[in-house]
Amino acid sequence: MNAVVIAVCLMLGLSFARVNVVIALTISALIAGLIGGLDLQQTIDAFNTGLGGGAQIALSYALLGAFAVALSHSGLTTLISRKVISQLGQKQTSSNIKRVRWLLLLAILAMAISSQNILPIHIAFIPILIPPLLHVMSKLRMDRRLVTCVLTFGLVTTYMILPIGFGGIFLNDILLANLNSNNLHAVREQVAPAMLIPAMGMIFGLLVAVFFSYRKPRDYKEEQILAAEPEEKLNPRNISIALIAIVSTLVVQLYTDSMIFGALVGFIIFSFSGALKHVADQDIFNQGVRMMASIGFIMIAAAGFAAVVKETGDVGSLVSSLSDMIGDNQALAAFLMLLVGLLITMGIGSSFSTIPIIATIYVPLAISFGFSIPATIALVGTAAALGDAGSPASDSTLGPTAGLNADGQHDHIRDSVIPTFIHYNIPLLVFGWIAAMVL
Repeated sequence: MNAVVIAVCLMLGLSFARVNVVIALTISALIAGLIGGLDLQQTIDAFNTGLGGGAQIALSYALLGAFAVALSHSGLTTLISRKVISQLGQKQTSSNIKRVRWLLLLAILAMAISSQNILPIHIAFIPILIPPLLHVMSKLRMDRRLVTCVLTFGLVTTYMILPIGFGGIFLNDILLANLNSNNLHAVREQVAPAMLIPAMGMIFGLLVAVFFSYRKPRDYKEEQILAAEPEEKLNPRNISIALIAIVSTLVVQLYTDSMIFGALVGFIIFSFSGALKHVADQDIFNQGVRMMASIGFIMIAAAGFAAVVKETGDVGSLVSSLSDMIGDNQALAAFLMLLVGLLITMGIGSSFSTIPIIATIYVPLAISFGFSIPATIALVGTAAALGDAGSPASDSTLGPTAGLNADGQHDHIRDSVIPTFIHYNIPLLVFGWIAAMVL
């Protein structure tokens, strides 16, 4: 059996059995190395080498958590909650609740989309924006799994089809560059249109989540929400400082291309402004780190897992073995290539990191089966995007969990991973296959 298949299935099985994701990733990495022909020391060395790749994002999450907790004590989050709740009016009629619910969902979707291009801050906005809205969502009896699906849709679909910001990096700098380095001879104008049909699968999944799966009310314990986001007295000066901190964080992050220094500047502004004098700075920092620690450790462990999987060399053997199984069946070839892409990306946790791995093998394989250039673009792009939504180690699921689990009522696997896997990976597999067949 292939080490990649066994390791990813084991990681998913352990995660779904409610074993801590960090433990699941570490055990799976060890098994992958041993099955893939590495000895114990080589496996450990590869894992340790890979850990450094997740350290930057882990520190980013920790500082963003501290900044988010500081915001919650500034009074700004209380103001946001009160403003949105006031939209419900004194009489919380069914029509009014629906109106505010739609406005909130559309605002979250717009922020997720713009975080990929207009303000390219990726998931940095989630632990800052979402926790203050948990009280509002509770009043609306909104299912947080729906919010997860909305956030993940905005994070993933945007870079799949819009060649701006992170989309420009994914479509042009990574996808197109790796395709052409493997002799496909595609041009920039072909890339985004080829990804439109797969993106329709994401749209289909979102519509199912909104209108069918999670449209029913769901209740959460309000006392836990209030404990996580305590109501603060509204102080105009503190709110002004909070707004300055937010803008400064955004400007510094865009200028330095670093979430770490952006969040650090925001936290320093709070610390030296006196806006948090009623709460100890150290307490706030510790609260933020605790809130985000699990997410950071998952990212670190995922980087180690990915390093071991790459070191085994079984990714290449997994894909190359497809040609022996397929024969000359083009439809089966497309399906299996997408399925293998799903397995690889769910293990690595990043579509951006998956493309360089699979393009080397997929492009010659697609050419040998007679796929057109747009079909090959769709195959490789979809195979990479598959698993980004639905992977326990992906920032597209970890980000929503970081915001929605601020009060401990949103499980990463059951409420983020499984819903996004069902609503996005399955339709993406179907629509990606259709794209390969018709383009």
